[in-house]
Amino acid sequence: MHRVSRVEALPGHRLLVEFSDGVRGEVDLSASLFGPMFEPLTDSALFDRVGVDAFGAICWPNGADLAPDAVYRKLVAAADASG
Repeated sequence: MHRVSRVEALPGHRLLVEFSDGVRGEVDLSASLFGPMFEPLTDSALFDRVGVDAFGAICWPNGADLAPDAVYRKLVAAADASG
């Protein structure tokens, strides 16, 4: 399993994500913030409180989280497509 080592909120509901093996990149969540867990993250004040839990997953104080393996695959695919 891939573990997130660092995450930073960026403007426009984007995240800068870095994994323990050095893979890093931006993830745009602006079109994905719907449903009971993610809709509250449209509030930038809450979105900006993003962190990494003990399992290396991206998480927020309201209980929303992102699976690290899915984010990892997305970043690797984007890197492969660009270069």
